[in-house]
Amino acid sequence: MHELGVVFEVVKTVKNIAEENQLTKIDKLVLQIGELSSMIPRYIKECYPAAVDGTLLQDTKLEIEIIPGNALCKNCNKVFNLLENKGKCPHCGIKDWELLSGKEFMIKEIVAC
Repeated sequence: MHELGVVFEVVKTVKNIAEENQLTKIDKLVLQIGELSSMIPRYIKECYPAAVDGTLLQDTKLEIEIIPGNALCKNCNKVFNLLENKGKCPHCGIKDWELLSGKEFMIKEIVAC
């Protein structure tokens, strides 16, 4: 489970941002995770309490937004979800596409009190 190491890095990054901006309390942290990324949102949520224990983020609410794995069909130029359509364009049936989104993992928002 590599999610724990990633969560520790997120905590370190947020702590640095808080220090740079002289924040003393953070209410909410919002992460965006692509549904095609190697991160599993459930594992991120499970690791989070251990990673923030004893830190500025200890009482922070974690919110995770899932970014869909969307692609653009190179044949018909339609956008479609790769997982829902098993990698095949539902409009023309072709498997020739360009990835638009879904691999992301980023800190979207840090909400201070």
